[in-house]
Amino acid sequence: MPGLPLQTDAFVLSKRPPADTFQTFNVFSAEHGALLILQRLAKKSAGTAVALDLFDEASLLLESSNQGRTWFVKETRLVTRHPDLGRSYETLVAASALASLVARNPVPEESRLAVASLLRTALAALATGARPDIVYLKSLYCFARDEGYPLKQQWFPLLPAADRATVAPLLNRPLSDQTAPPAVVHALQRDLENYLRGHTDILLD
Repeated sequence: MPGLPLQTDAFVLSKRPPADTFQTFNVFSAEHGALLILQRLAKKSAGTAVALDLFDEASLLLESSNQGRTWFVKETRLVTRHPDLGRSYETLVAASALASLVARNPVPEESRLAVASLLRTALAALATGARPDIVYLKSLYCFARDEGYPLKQQWFPLLPAADRATVAPLLNRPLSDQTAPPAVVHALQRDLENYLRGHTDILLD
């Protein structure tokens, strides 16, 4: 009986150590949400297959024999790869935190396009050297907002006046115009995370 086929573009959010002849990945698709996929490890003599890596955006032809619980990679075409993300520890931590956030939380169908756009924009910004602390704070805010949580109406008004004056430009101005000290950004991230833990269903840990 032939397997169930699926063609989709997806972001690689995590990968597990290879087992036997397969590498396992968790990926996120704007069309289908979270998918568990397995890619056969290429033999050294076969240099044509594109091996997926963390944070890749790829166009995938998949096949499942168990009604979509797991998918096997049949064909891969790389859309975007960000090899520079690993050159800075802080950048890698921010990219990993964002990928883990998306992987940990079921994204409803109506929010998937926004989350895919967020991943694409944030990873590209990190790859070009934007400040990772600010990219992650903005991404966390956007993720929660796009999930339907009223941060502007509930979280923002609870902040002290000085923090409100800092948050507004952090969220609204281009990354190239940001000058907030790292300690201030970290404190705001911690405050936002505490709010999300107490007032939303978003899983952060």
